[in-house]
Amino acid sequence: MADREEGASVRVEINGDYLEAAPRVTVTPSSTTILVEESNEFSRLTWLRLSIENIMSQILSAVNRTTRGRSTSNYEDLDKTTTNVDENYESHFGEEIEMTSVSVVPDDTYTVAQAVNAFGFGKFQVKLSLFTGLCWMADSMEMTILSILSPALHCDWHISRYQQALTTTIVFLGMMLSSTFWGNLSDRYGRKQALTLCAVLLFYYGVLSSLAPNFLWVLLLRGLVGFAIGCVPQSVTLYAEFLPTKQRAKCVVLLDCFWALGACFEVLLALVVMPTLGWKWLLAFSTIPLFLFACITPWLPESARYHIASDQTEKALTTLEKIALDNGKPMLLGRLVVDDDSSNPSRRGRIKDLLSPELCRTSLLLTVCAFCYYGVVLMTTELFESAESSCTRNQSMGLKPLESCTAECKTLTTQDYIDLLWTTLAEFPGIFATIFIIERFGRKRTMAVQFVIFSVCVCFLFICTDNRIFLTTMLFIARGIIAGVFQASYVYTPEVYPTQLRSVGVGTCSAMARLGAMVTPYVAQVLIQSSLVLATAVYGVFSLLAAVACLMLPIETKGKEMKESMRQQPM
Repeated sequence: MADREEGASVRVEINGDYLEAAPRVTVTPSSTTILVEESNEFSRLTWLRLSIENIMSQILSAVNRTTRGRSTSNYEDLDKTTTNVDENYESHFGEEIEMTSVSVVPDDTYTVAQAVNAFGFGKFQVKLSLFTGLCWMADSMEMTILSILSPALHCDWHISRYQQALTTTIVFLGMMLSSTFWGNLSDRYGRKQALTLCAVLLFYYGVLSSLAPNFLWVLLLRGLVGFAIGCVPQSVTLYAEFLPTKQRAKCVVLLDCFWALGACFEVLLALVVMPTLGWKWLLAFSTIPLFLFACITPWLPESARYHIASDQTEKALTTLEKIALDNGKPMLLGRLVVDDDSSNPSRRGRIKDLLSPELCRTSLLLTVCAFCYYGVVLMTTELFESAESSCTRNQSMGLKPLESCTAECKTLTTQDYIDLLWTTLAEFPGIFATIFIIERFGRKRTMAVQFVIFSVCVCFLFICTDNRIFLTTMLFIARGIIAGVFQASYVYTPEVYPTQLRSVGVGTCSAMARLGAMVTPYVAQVLIQSSLVLATAVYGVFSLLAAVACLMLPIETKGKEMKESMRQQPM
């Protein structure tokens, strides 16, 4: 462009403002700059002001748009001729605007699972392990006391063998009826709220049980205890949702150590209390861990995954910041991603979704596994106490008449408590063996192999022998193996269901597990008195069926992140 003729009036537009410049303007195309020779001081100051305002407006506009923009200035109508002169302006301001935009609004996004994995296992998870472990200790003590309470009631109130079995059955009936209810409650209102209510009710009904005046009141109150215990598996759901993917299986399996410790503590407590104070004081003292857990529930964290599923993103961020602070890790930069489907309140805790195409086979097969578990775990103690005498009485599949319903009272001796303690200690080897193999072979194969080994151990009980060492060894191995299956199933079940269905899924499987527990007393305490072979064969066959069911499970969760919604594919 040639230099313009002098004397012509120049009209310049800058960001919508028009300026009448000096009559003499020179345009140099080689440098693409405009040189304005002013005729007065006012024109120069006005030009400078408008230029600065234009630059600031461009910068603020770029930042507010949160995009990496490039700024372009158009100077129009220079003596009715449009000239683009943006190259120098871009080079001078474009890089600064781009850098400002990048630092203010990062492009990074992350999920709750990615945040938990980034923070790793630290102080936060250690505290949560202790809180959850205390809950499991309380549950274990309430389960262990069942094998101690029945003989004591038989001696005090002369109840029949069927009534002894009913004492155990009523607890599991309450658990079966409530497990799905607690799961639905946890998915809709939060894991913490459900566990808090559970702890209060469990402590309350546990204390009332120790004051029961007759057998009917014992049945009613122990049934209500079972109703409250139905929520305990939700503590595993809460615990698993805070664990990094690599450590999740090991930590959930190690949680069974608290169960074993609770069982050992209950046996030792019974050894001290029963000979002097009786079963009522034993029931009262057994509620101590429940009281402690109820006291610490205000400090129990709510699941960040639940907050996301319930569309409470700010609370989820607060929880994640707490994890980062406790573990000494920096908070992730960027934006927390929320799945629209997972935050849909109408899809949370719907039982019918367990039979959706994605989860139908998983729900049904996990029910088979859970059904078999409680049947076999309760039988181990009964076999240890009565298998030897049953073996001596009969060595065939033929049924023998039962003893009188009001059989002679026989209180548990010190040796009985020691034997019970040995079977409980067997869980520790099973726990550590499961930790070793579950991450190497996966959840499905681990459960299947352990069910087969348990079935083999049960078959060895067909061999009638008076050798107590042989019997003890078989029951020790069987108890350890089935304890491993128990924890492996608690690793797999929370992993396979999405956040919006996780609690109700765990609750439903737990309910079906209690169905097996309800049947068990009539096999392990009643049928075994007629035929040891038939009683043990029942569990051997069901264990093999459970092994097949485990192999048929459609999803292997080893090394995968927990899903937030049903639409999300495992990662």
